[in-house]
Amino acid sequence: MNDSEFCEHLEIEVTVLRVWVEQRWLVPRHADRGWIFEDDDLARARLIQDLTGPMGVNDDGVDVAMQLLDQIHGLRGRLSALMTAIRSQDPDIQRLILSRVDDE
Repeated sequence: MNDSEFCEHLEIEVTVLRVWVEQRWLVPRHADRGWIFEDDDLARARLIQDLTGPMGVNDDGVDVAMQLLDQIHGLRGRLSALMTAIRSQDPDIQRLILSRVDDE
């Protein structure tokens, strides 16, 4: 969706959206006619609205929250890749690896 559709969904002004993009809380794709937003961007924007609205989190707090969210997302991706690699191993190797994890 484009920036005006995005703003309409969230009921925000374009100036607010620009601030969020400048802060890098949202990182839309660039297209010939402006920004393109995906469903993930919409979910992030709703979280930003919750943080800055009812929760009363200031800009520094939103920075921290969004960075932590990005780290969690990255770690989940790495964990998924690791599990795929483990599943591609011989069953004995899989059991050995998983037994070492259970020992921790």
